[in-house]
Amino acid sequence: MRKRFGIDIDGTVTCPSSLVPFINEAFKLNITLEDIKQYDLMPLVSVTEEEFTEWFSTNEPVIYARSPLAQGAKNVLAQWEKEHELYFISARGTHLLNLTKEWFQENGLSFHHIDLIGTHDKIGAAKKYEVEIFFEDKHDNAVMIREQCNIPVILFNTPYNQEPVPEGVIRVNGWQEAGKWVDNWLKNPDFWHQKSGF
Repeated sequence: MRKRFGIDIDGTVTCPSSLVPFINEAFKLNITLEDIKQYDLMPLVSVTEEEFTEWFSTNEPVIYARSPLAQGAKNVLAQWEKEHELYFISARGTHLLNLTKEWFQENGLSFHHIDLIGTHDKIGAAKKYEVEIFFEDKHDNAVMIREQCNIPVILFNTPYNQEPVPEGVIRVNGWQEAGKWVDNWLKNPDFWHQKSGF
């Protein structure tokens, strides 16, 4: 049965460490993904929030254009694309739409729709497009989408999203695990309510 998937882009389809080399170069640091213990990067850099925001806004296009694909994403998404509708919903601003579509094409990824909503609040978009499952890396997004939309949310495990998750937010270590979970869910759509997982 054809389903509609809601999928975040940055840190989910792109490698979670995409930003690290840019931060290291700009702020003379030597951090790895393991050093990023929260989504907010301000504790890691020795500049004001205003300065960091300005740096990020200026460098966003280059960072996104050069972000590598998350390991395993291409194969899993290619399989899903044949059988389901893939709606990519991202906090990126709309001015980055052409760049984002180009990145998808360069990486051999298909999509049914891309919505760059310019905010981390994805609940409205998830409801608008009536997605039946969501894929995310930001902890509070995952929890809120789960609670407000009553759909399963796959949370890609990273050092910056280690807070506890409620039932219905499923933590996975990569796209292969996500694919296996979705296979089980498609066979038994109610199985995500069961605490046993897969």
